[in-house]
Amino acid sequence: MINLRNVCLFLFPTLGGLLACCGGMGKGDVPKTGETVQKAAVATPSFNADSAYRYVEEQVAFGPRTPDSDAHHACGDWLVAQLEAFGAVVTEQCDKVTAFDGKQLPMRNIIGAFQPDNRKRILLCAHWDCRPWADNDPDKKNHHTPVDGANDGASGVGVLLEVARQIQQTQPSIGVDIIFFDVEDYGVPQFLPEVDSEGSWCLGSQYWASSPHVPDYNARFGILLDMVGGKDATFFYEGFSKHYAPAIADKVWEKAHQSGFGQYFPKQAGGYVTDDHLPINRIARIPCIDIIPMMVDCELSSFGDTWHTVNDNMEHIDRNTLKAVGQTVLEVIYSEK
Repeated sequence: MINLRNVCLFLFPTLGGLLACCGGMGKGDVPKTGETVQKAAVATPSFNADSAYRYVEEQVAFGPRTPDSDAHHACGDWLVAQLEAFGAVVTEQCDKVTAFDGKQLPMRNIIGAFQPDNRKRILLCAHWDCRPWADNDPDKKNHHTPVDGANDGASGVGVLLEVARQIQQTQPSIGVDIIFFDVEDYGVPQFLPEVDSEGSWCLGSQYWASSPHVPDYNARFGILLDMVGGKDATFFYEGFSKHYAPAIADKVWEKAHQSGFGQYFPKQAGGYVTDDHLPINRIARIPCIDIIPMMVDCELSSFGDTWHTVNDNMEHIDRNTLKAVGQTVLEVIYSEK
């Protein structure tokens, strides 16, 4: 993903009334004729950070999940098996997508649906592929080395796998779709002369937003998780999230504060990030926010010093951060009616 040319972000006060409010509903969230009874919200389960950590660890153990690698194939099979074991109805989108250099890359979006017949739905997503190049590493010798992607990829997936496990045990009042997007992190590397662009990133989510796994797919809103396991992470309001889905951002951040995780979710605006939530907002027209770290005292990137480096490994994954994000997401899910 792109973060303002990788410069440290400038924080500014939250702007009220930023463009038109997308509200808390997606397109067509309308009950069937005669449907008047709403189910009461279900008590929120407790997010198990140790479990989520293990799911992150198991992904990293495959090796870098770069497109069309052995690790990529094996991890994809494992993700499908995990979602099925948790009771999800699994759909896969497998196709070729064109990278910035013209290369045809195999893409595998993996979707797990809970209560697929429930018309009241929310969307949770993360990318599961790895960056093929550690192009932000301070040592240029590492620039062509694939990253482990412990935080950038595996952490969001690990949190959502634990969410899926909790959903199997305690069914919420709404349907939930979990999507693991592929080929998110194949954008133009910094060591090439090509001009970077939004379109070179997030190829799996671009594909899904244009051709959802269900015709006329709809959800009330979406939540994207990206790099949600780093130590001392802070998740400021991401700019596009507040543009396209301000009410959803406010809902999530308020749940985080109510749950005791306010230090991770400052109610302050941060930078704009090109990420998988953009196609969901712009193409699928579903209001979607991005929970992504923005670090103030950074040297290499406002995403933190391990971003797109060989140091994005398990050594830098923090259970406390996984807990803060995972419990917040569960609180949002189980408060929906």
